[in-house]
Amino acid sequence: MVNKNLFFFLLFLAMVAWGGSWVNVKVLGHYVSAFEMIFLRFGITAVTMVPIIIWLKHSFKIDLKSFGLVVLVALALIFYNKYYYLGTKFGTASLGGAMVTTMIPILTFILLALMGVKKVGSKDLFALGLGAVGVLTMLHIWTFDLAHILVIQNLYFFLAAILWAILTIISSKSTKISPIVFTFYMYIVTVALDWILFVDVSAIPFETFDSIFWINTLLISLAASTFSNTIYFLGIEKLGAAEVSSFVFLVPFSAIGLSAIFLDEKVDFFIIIGTVLTLYAVKLLNNITILKRHRKSV
Repeated sequence: MVNKNLFFFLLFLAMVAWGGSWVNVKVLGHYVSAFEMIFLRFGITAVTMVPIIIWLKHSFKIDLKSFGLVVLVALALIFYNKYYYLGTKFGTASLGGAMVTTMIPILTFILLALMGVKKVGSKDLFALGLGAVGVLTMLHIWTFDLAHILVIQNLYFFLAAILWAILTIISSKSTKISPIVFTFYMYIVTVALDWILFVDVSAIPFETFDSIFWINTLLISLAASTFSNTIYFLGIEKLGAAEVSSFVFLVPFSAIGLSAIFLDEKVDFFIIIGTVLTLYAVKLLNNITILKRHRKSV
């Protein structure tokens, strides 16, 4: 039996780590390219997931269909991380963490609706409109300054959100293996494709990396990937997807808060307002119920 409150605390830490990854990427942008970051981050993550999968007693077997989906998802993950990296490097971690994480579930819903998987009712249209208002609030749309709104980093953030929405839909098609095993193979294939197509490992300047680099690399690999993904999947298994999904609402606020603390970024009031509006739209679209504490243990 596992204490439910312990899972709540671990999920809280996982969401903070996900939000903190935006800070980590901002720092790593001063050391390595996007593709070098992808190689190092997911290489470390894949290795550290092996003992966890063994401890959970999951099989490493993967069927051909799931492996094909892994390859597609890995490609989406590479380009998601590229635009996530570029948007954060040239923009702010706080805006990226707020804008991308709130747009992903909305764009996922829209794509599923266009595919005919989701039916769009009046409540959904209201939620989508509210989400749009939220995003436009983050971008200070009332200034009518296109030079400010249509800057390249905002395009990068939008592309990142679309790619993660596509990644989410593709990965949901795999049902024959554990999600954590699917994620492990996704990281393995991501590293392999990144190495083959984009990275010259011999050119990575390891000799220039200081403690700041390695602290942020380990945080984004071990905390934001290995730990957070494991706790998230275990949380779904122990508590259910509906209850765990409410924790994701902490991610943009942790990104904003940690960006202010560690990067000295100014906390933009309109980013916070826009985030709240967009998260409420996500809640409506996905019928998410904020934590119900009616059981003491699982």
